[in-house]
Amino acid sequence: MKAKKLFFMECHLAGRKYHDADEVWEELKVGTKLKLVRDADNRHDPDAVAVVYEKPCNDCESEGEEYLLGYIPCDENEQIALLFDAGWSEIFECRINKINPEAHPENQIRITIRVKKRE
Repeated sequence: MKAKKLFFMECHLAGRKYHDADEVWEELKVGTKLKLVRDADNRHDPDAVAVVYEKPCNDCESEGEEYLLGYIPCDENEQIALLFDAGWSEIFECRINKINPEAHPENQIRITIRVKKRE
């Protein structure tokens, strides 16, 4: 049986202490699905890719509230930014693979990004 998703990269979440992670910390678990959002207008990094948690909205038809957790580190985001810019943003799946509240904020959340295979 072939895998439905292929490993792309793994990294820590950069800038975690500057964004919204504390607001939803209790909801973040290993396996939590996250959303990647290209931030081409970021003044600090032209290849910026944000990592967002979308809080489920159980009693509404629209999407839930979004919380910016941080970014793919700037020394690891060039390839993924290029793929986003080429229109391939929907091929990625991002999930939390490690949470360590005692670690330095830049090392508290680790994510895995996979590429979804075509059906």
